[in-house]
Amino acid sequence: MDFDDDAALDTSRVSDLRGRGGGGRGLAVGGGGIGLVGLVVALLLGVSPADLGVGGGTDSLGGDPYGDSGVVSTQDLRARCQSGADADRDETCRFVAVENSLQDHWSTVVRGFSPPSTQLFDQPVSTGCGTASSAIGPFYCPADQGIYLDPAFFDELTTRYGAQGGDFAQAYVLAHEYGHHVQHLTGADERAQQLGSQGEQSGSVRLELQADCYAGVWAANASRDGFLTFDDTDVVEGLSAAAAVGDDRIQERSAGRVDPESWTHGSAEQRQTWFRAGLAEGDPADCDTFAAPTV
Repeated sequence: MDFDDDAALDTSRVSDLRGRGGGGRGLAVGGGGIGLVGLVVALLLGVSPADLGVGGGTDSLGGDPYGDSGVVSTQDLRARCQSGADADRDETCRFVAVENSLQDHWSTVVRGFSPPSTQLFDQPVSTGCGTASSAIGPFYCPADQGIYLDPAFFDELTTRYGAQGGDFAQAYVLAHEYGHHVQHLTGADERAQQLGSQGEQSGSVRLELQADCYAGVWAANASRDGFLTFDDTDVVEGLSAAAAVGDDRIQERSAGRVDPESWTHGSAEQRQTWFRAGLAEGDPADCDTFAAPTV
């Protein structure tokens, strides 16, 4: 994956909270990644969160890449991430670039669009949905319209989930969470609540698969706009990430059995299918998982 070197980056909607710590009102977080619902279901099945491989913890980044303070200020981030060339060589700037591209695309699609905030963290962080730790995985909080992501998750994605990793896999995850924001603005999240929270054809699964499809829609359009370019190898990385966090893969690895009745995010095959559906034409109309008889 390669960004237009001359593209100007806007860091105003991205915060790097790594090294700061949190506080708050107790864990009450929903959204993408594994999510709280997935953790609750896992506990009901007798599986610990640690077995799911979502507990990056505060030490998993390895050392302090941000100097003595451990904090990247808004001013530092702005100075660090100015162009697409910066995104090509710096992981933090890559998140900024992907966020910029997502905002540019969805603001032209959703009427009255307002962008979410994106916050990178590595310690418990206070959100509008409560206090979240790295164990929850990447997630979107509708209460404060914020995306929260610990970059250490991507190490977990490869070492525990078995994904290939790579820059495009990271972009897919952020695009998936951004898809949840689009769903919140369009009311799809309320529609999902009416269809149940567990099961292969549940509202929760349909919501997650639609977010996968929206990630594909963004990727197709970002490529056409020339902001970034990617090839088949990058797409394989994205598909690998989507499959690695399929409910069936996680259940098989953690519990040794697959129980579709408890699914909240969809199978590996479903997640790949809907990502491809969005990527094929770049049309969000192809992502109506709620109208499909089965997903």
